Amino acid sequence: MLRSMYAGISGMNGFQTKLDVIGNNIANVNTSGYKKGRVTFQDMMSQSLSGAEGPVMQGGNAIRGGVNPSQVGLGSQVGSIDNIHTVGNRQTTNRALDLALEGDGMFVLGEDANADGNFTFGGNEMTFTRAGNFYLDDDGYVVNPDGKYLLGEVDGGGLGKIQIPEDAESFSIQGTGEVTYVDPEDGATTAGTIRLAKFSNPGGLQKLGANTYQLTANAGVYTDDGNFDSIDDLVIPGQDGGASVVSGALEMSNVDLAEEFTEMITAQRGFQANTRIITTSDEILQELVNLKR
Repeated sequence: MLRSMYAGISGMNGFQTKLDVIGNNIANVNTSGYKKGRVTFQDMMSQSLSGAEGPVMQGGNAIRGGVNPSQVGLGSQVGSIDNIHTVGNRQTTNRALDLALEGDGMFVLGEDANADGNFTFGGNEMTFTRAGNFYLDDDGYVVNPDGKYLLGEVDGGGLGKIQIPEDAESFSIQGTGEVTYVDPEDGATTAGTIRLAKFSNPGGLQKLGANTYQLTANAGVYTDDGNFDSIDDLVIPGQDGGASVVSGALEMSNVDLAEEFTEMITAQRGFQANTRIITTSDEILQELVNLKR
């Protein structure tokens, strides 16, 4: 009787978490590069009323059969909250600095660099994103909405900030990640090549907010030591299984509203059913109290 009340409480807590995740998915249905979350459940440990017994043997014959264990479950718990990294729908914007990725990989972002513009591995925090809405700052560097630099291979073969000079007549970004601009004097010039990070388990990345992710020990980096130590650890778009870059488009959220509304109804009904368990258990307790009268 009391076990049922605690089981109902655990079920309510679990479905509340599920509703929280669903609400966050729906809130980000139009967020570029957003990857939806999913909640899975596990049963909690069960209380054993009696253990299992094997057949009783006598003289080589079974005189009584085996008995299964008798157990009462103590409710449910959240098993995992997963990030589902399926590709979202592509939306055409015809804006040169809106970049979508077709395939596996993420853009690499950095918050600062050396005086020569090159990025130092291990000395700065690297973050990753699928949101490709980039902009130019006052110095002509390609940045995301929070001002983090888009990193790529620059002159000298190092990983650095990609800069488009202010006097450039035009610029373009190829599917291979090559960023070129037209210089008034030198003509077509390469500003750099965007590099991508690939993960065997992108679900192992940790969300930081602002459409960015942080590397964890379970992300499955395609390197010998599991870290990004050199530019060779990052892939060129369209090579080594990396995604190709599509300029003039954005990858939108992979949230399916119809699916989320269905899951929301399921979670709501599950929550209501667990409240009913508590109400029924309380009514039985009330009947026991009334027996004394």
